[in-house]
Amino acid sequence: ELKSRHPPLARIESLSIERLKPAMYSGFSIAESQSQPRRLPVVPPDVATCSDCLRELFTREDRRYLYPFINCTNCGPRYSIIEEVPYDRCQTTMRTFKMCKECLAEYHNPSDRRFHAQPNACWQCGPQVWLSDRYGNRVCEGQEAIDRVRELLKEGAIVAVKGLGGFHLACDAENNEAVRLLRDRKCRPLKPFAVMSPDVKAVKSYAHVSPEEERLLKSAESPIVLLRRLPWCPLSELVAPETELLGVMLAYTPLHHLVTKGFTALVMTSGNMADEPIELNNEDALERLSHIADYFLLHNRPIHTRVDDSIVRHTRRGTTMLRRARGYTPHVVRIAKDSPQLLALGGEKKQSITIVTSGYAIMSQHIGELSTLKTLEFLEETVEKLKRLFDIKPAVVVHDMHPDYLTTAFAKEYAKKHSIEDRMVIAVQHHHAHIASVMAEWGLKGELVGVSFDGTGYGTDGTVWGGEFLVATEKDFTREAHLVYIPMPGGEKATQEPWRMATAYLHAIYGDRMDDYPSDFLNRVGEGKVAAMLKLIENRINTPLTSSAGRLFDAVASLAGLKDRITFEGEAAVRLTELAEREGDRSGYPFEIRENGTMEVDTLPAVEAVVEEVKKGVPVTVVARRFHNTLVLMIVEGVDILCERTGIDRVALSGGVFQNRLLLEGVAERLEKMGLRVYHNQRFPVNDGGLSLGQALIGLERSQRD
Repeated sequence: ELKSRHPPLARIESLSIERLKPAMYSGFSIAESQSQPRRLPVVPPDVATCSDCLRELFTREDRRYLYPFINCTNCGPRYSIIEEVPYDRCQTTMRTFKMCKECLAEYHNPSDRRFHAQPNACWQCGPQVWLSDRYGNRVCEGQEAIDRVRELLKEGAIVAVKGLGGFHLACDAENNEAVRLLRDRKCRPLKPFAVMSPDVKAVKSYAHVSPEEERLLKSAESPIVLLRRLPWCPLSELVAPETELLGVMLAYTPLHHLVTKGFTALVMTSGNMADEPIELNNEDALERLSHIADYFLLHNRPIHTRVDDSIVRHTRRGTTMLRRARGYTPHVVRIAKDSPQLLALGGEKKQSITIVTSGYAIMSQHIGELSTLKTLEFLEETVEKLKRLFDIKPAVVVHDMHPDYLTTAFAKEYAKKHSIEDRMVIAVQHHHAHIASVMAEWGLKGELVGVSFDGTGYGTDGTVWGGEFLVATEKDFTREAHLVYIPMPGGEKATQEPWRMATAYLHAIYGDRMDDYPSDFLNRVGEGKVAAMLKLIENRINTPLTSSAGRLFDAVASLAGLKDRITFEGEAAVRLTELAEREGDRSGYPFEIRENGTMEVDTLPAVEAVVEEVKKGVPVTVVARRFHNTLVLMIVEGVDILCERTGIDRVALSGGVFQNRLLLEGVAERLEKMGLRVYHNQRFPVNDGGLSLGQALIGLERSQRD
């Protein structure tokens, strides 16, 4: 009964029974918390508004009717407002709000739903909301402010809304001009916006929602869920251009429920500048977002820790975590019986950190791209906050082995500052960390075959890896196979301009015989640019070699005429996959697996077949699907060879390419039919957001071995 009827937010890790002699107490009480060392402090995540609070919110007779900060023991802010542990009101940003008589009575009543609800508040004693213009002038307050915001949104305004873990930029998702204006002001031409709806009924008016997707939408975590839009979707095409997928979440705070009322959906995109963390306080938001937002819906409950929205997608393989933040952070996972205290710093894109104490790994919320000073400051802030909350002083620091990553420099500076010996500063290969993240999530030990496909990762030979077949343990790995090396003209620039990788593949297939290159490709890009790129390749100027599956996707997308330049990471691959999902063709293209020290998967025959079919006018949907089918077969055949050779029957799939539903389902289901046991990331990100978890496991093993 304890397992089946526990409180809504309880998580039972283990259950044991011990018979004790009666203590003969005369009464029952719940004592006040005391600050003292603990094995593992409990730091709960933020929780979406529960059904009970939602009912009260819209009940006219309730004393919290329309109160935008209603909460109880089963819902409301947690991680975003906690300053210290134990989790008591006096150690949160709610400490300045003294509870009124009614709230205090609820707080102390064990039979009340708000018993020891630390953020408990009402209109009389709690946080308040108001509307300001972009210059910071207060326009109106309370319910009038929320009513006015709805009017402004209907008129086409852009409103910055202070939420649970930071600011959103909101506009009416059905208003084409409002969405266009938001794109122009935010300088975000094509990357999809997330939308927020008041309830599932509204979502079903514009998107397909399966039972499992509905469960995710309505869960306590309330993540953004990727859904396929309906043919008659009333939302502006500009919400998510060039894709049938929509990132959808339900209103998850009382304030959101009040603002979204009466709308099908509002755009709710992160309130930040490009590649920077979301804004979290009123003053900074007014200063940094005033050129984007017309108005600001503000409140006076401070946000201690910024937390972005989580993103998931449901597939036949279960839930795939794409971004882990609000609702999921900082849940813990046991990765060892005991351990030294450790800090793992992740990579440089989709960055997160993981700390380890007492054998438990705690992953931070999504931090972002380490390309701006603000994000680097957010990284430093997150490290210090998690250390303080979980009372740890890392003795081991783990980082990606790329010598030029900011996290590598950070690790070395941190170790020096805190007198951590050099041997406890551990560099981990990128793709090994991906595979180890699967092992940590599923509690796997010993050898397995790992397939790590992504865009980029520094290899032990100094080249750019990204299409890797490993035999790995939680300590070490051997690279058994990889995609064929291809020049990457312009280095990092090639990740932004897929035509460069297309040129590199054309050169590898046809040499400098440009007459054999697709004429459409040459006309779009320009013969002069292609010729200049060929010189870079032939003279090996700023042209590192890469085995990246992500760059292979880029090349095929460009050769198919889909994307020669991108405006956000993965744009070309997403477009190619979108088209492939519309086609049911089951055939593929030729490829070759050959021994060359390590096995090499030659993708050139497949790319040449793509080129020839494009020249013949084969529909791009067919080309895209056949390319995906080919990649599935490449991976399955490579794994089959390795498992036959080694006798291993366990396979781990990880890396950003496995965000691709067609690849994940196709590869995993074929391997399982062959009798292999297949594991992949579900609760933690499959992309670089999960690297720090894998680094933590490897770092523990290596530090203890050494």
